[in-house]
Amino acid sequence: MVRLITHNLLACHARGCTTNNFPLLFHDVQIELQEQEFNPDFVKNFLPKLEWRALVDAATLVGDASLPPEQPEMTDDEFLQKLHHVLLEIHVMEGAMICPNCNHSYPISNGIPNMLLAEHEIG
Repeated sequence: MVRLITHNLLACHARGCTTNNFPLLFHDVQIELQEQEFNPDFVKNFLPKLEWRALVDAATLVGDASLPPEQPEMTDDEFLQKLHHVLLEIHVMEGAMICPNCNHSYPISNGIPNMLLAEHEIG
């Protein structure tokens, strides 16, 4: 499933696409909300691994504006619950992720991204 926690780790890997290939931009997506058990320790421990600006932009693209533009210093339960929701409960079911550099499109179908490249695209 494409969740924003996964999306935050993905970059384009098409041949010759080595700069400005992250984050992939969501296009024409359909989302589904799927409740997950809240684990504040997991969310707190994952926080340093996140590219914050990319996460906020992706969340906004899929219709969630609950995260602040800058990563907060304090991580209270209210903030961790919002972050948990954005990272783990928003599932992108259909659409595409587009590379901002080469415009390669990675389709998403039934929640599964197709990150495979044709032989001539492998680099």
